[in-house]
Amino acid sequence: MRFRVRKLELTSREDALRELDLTLADEACVGRMRDKARFAALKVEGLKPAAGNILKQEALSLGCDAAVARGVINCSVETTDAVIMGTMKQLRAITRKLRPQPFGLKVLGEEIAELLKEDVNDRVPLPGGKFLDLSSPAVMGIVNVTPDSFSDGGDNYSADTAVESALRMVEEGADVLDIGGESTRPGSEAVSAREELSRILPVIEGIATKTEVPISVDTTKAEVAREAIKAGAAIINDISGLNFEPDLAKVAADTGAPLILMHMRGKPRTMQSDTTYRDLVGEIYRLLADAVKLALDAGVERERIIIDPGIGFGKSAEGNLALVKRISEFNSMGLPVLVGASRKSFIGSTLGIEDPKDRLEGGLAVAALAVNAGAKIIRTHDVMATRRAVDLAWAVAKA
Repeated sequence: MRFRVRKLELTSREDALRELDLTLADEACVGRMRDKARFAALKVEGLKPAAGNILKQEALSLGCDAAVARGVINCSVETTDAVIMGTMKQLRAITRKLRPQPFGLKVLGEEIAELLKEDVNDRVPLPGGKFLDLSSPAVMGIVNVTPDSFSDGGDNYSADTAVESALRMVEEGADVLDIGGESTRPGSEAVSAREELSRILPVIEGIATKTEVPISVDTTKAEVAREAIKAGAAIINDISGLNFEPDLAKVAADTGAPLILMHMRGKPRTMQSDTTYRDLVGEIYRLLADAVKLALDAGVERERIIIDPGIGFGKSAEGNLALVKRISEFNSMGLPVLVGASRKSFIGSTLGIEDPKDRLEGGLAVAALAVNAGAKIIRTHDVMATRRAVDLAWAVAKA
């Protein structure tokens, strides 16, 4: 007699319940088992050796494990990271085990418990009492009002052309329009706030009178963001993650505009000069977490914050591929994740395509992978094709 054995891809509670139900197991049994059917690994940074020792012993007592530095056993290291591995049931049990423990482990338990809730805000408040609905992935159309952006510089440099392009994107299915007046391609030079405003304000005003689709202003300048909001923009997209002008957070807090915080190493002019990371996702995650804290401290409500790992900004081609593969790790922050890979150079170098406008298929592949990984917003130059790819990827993810 032979049996058919196969691996199951159980990435959600719904997946686990479906497979357990198919066994015709007792309903009470299914309720107890659903968190045993899913495995997860959690990364913790900066534990004291004593805390690392306790964490490992508590994990082992529950039948799971925690990897810590070798020097933890004799306290020969100052701090240690830890990778905790176990079923969802075991990880929930760890949070209870850590409550009475010293060395900050009670706080760690609370952080793990919050993480395991798996909740991400899908209704982002906009100024004026409206909401950006992220219950299904949104598509953000890019309108660069610049002469020198890497793939579409000059295409929408006149206000009339830019407005026409934006309205066409709305017809094609854009949920958000992202208007930028300063190129952020590698090696690009900054422009003044005055020049940036002269480019984008006529476009924002022209779009706002013709559609209710939310407008995002792609800027790193507080002055530009404030004037753009007055002109009709509703979202601030800061590629610097508050590194250039922290006052951007105050503009978001004052106006009620959602704030997109992106990771970028250095400035556009220099960002590709150093693309080496010891821990790619870890370093990006930490800097985004710092940016989120800055925004919260400035008064921005957490439900109005969106994060972007910054594909193509200060990363090598290999780093960008790895980042796409690990997008799901950023869901741990409990905030909507935006992914923008449209026409980026790593697609060109991977596929051997020089002209950015010929990189559509690569961008669609990344969009589909990002949706499957839990991304809530896909930023793109090619709205119609991306809308279709996103919708199908979402249908598969929810099947």
